[in-house]
Amino acid sequence: MANIALITGATSGIGEACAKLLAAQQYNLILTGRREDRLEKLAADLNNGYNVEVAIAAFDVRNREDVVKNLDSLPPHWKNVDVLINNAGLSQGLDPINAGSYEDWDTMIDTNVKGLLYVSKVVTNWMIHNRGGQVINIGSIAGKEVYPNGNVYCASKHAVDALTKGMRIDLLNHGIRVTSVNPGAVETEFSEVRFKGDKARAKKVYEGFEPLIAKDIADTIWFVISRPAHVNINDITVMPTAQASATLFNRN
Repeated sequence: MANIALITGATSGIGEACAKLLAAQQYNLILTGRREDRLEKLAADLNNGYNVEVAIAAFDVRNREDVVKNLDSLPPHWKNVDVLINNAGLSQGLDPINAGSYEDWDTMIDTNVKGLLYVSKVVTNWMIHNRGGQVINIGSIAGKEVYPNGNVYCASKHAVDALTKGMRIDLLNHGIRVTSVNPGAVETEFSEVRFKGDKARAKKVYEGFEPLIAKDIADTIWFVISRPAHVNINDITVMPTAQASATLFNRN
């Protein structure tokens, strides 16, 4: 029987790259995201390209009822999930704390922290029933450092770091491996989302150096997944060669 991976935020960036890599490794996939049209196209491409089974569930991880309803309604055989990749996450705005937007704060906390919790609660209970599994939470260099105007986003990713450690402790006796993968600068839609669709401003984030791409993080995640069952990579931070910290870059 093929392994099954569930990936949140699979419609673009790191989530989409993970879906393609795991399909190539003959994993059957449950793909979730907000944009159903993108999920349908990705599912068709993976099914045709790799002959794997793909289930899709379009929902926003911020909506607890939708998370539970969509995941619980999956057929029983799809609940034998071997790997959960909690990838759904975002940043909104880049303002000092006194000028921050309440709406941006809610969006980041509800997506990055509460959304991760909602999905994890459902899927880790499946894993406990199945006597094993692996959870990979996508953190960030922002979960290791705090940088100017990153306040709430950094706080949300620090929360992911703490939750990963808590999960590892709480799920220890169930044989469930738990890992945090923390990217530095990765050129995806991330900055476009942060800057509300301002493509020119987003592009400037990556000027003057070679950033990571989504596949680099997917490759790292595959390394984590492919370790022997007795090996757990607790925490891994991945940055471009041209990046030394959250704010320090060698720009040509």
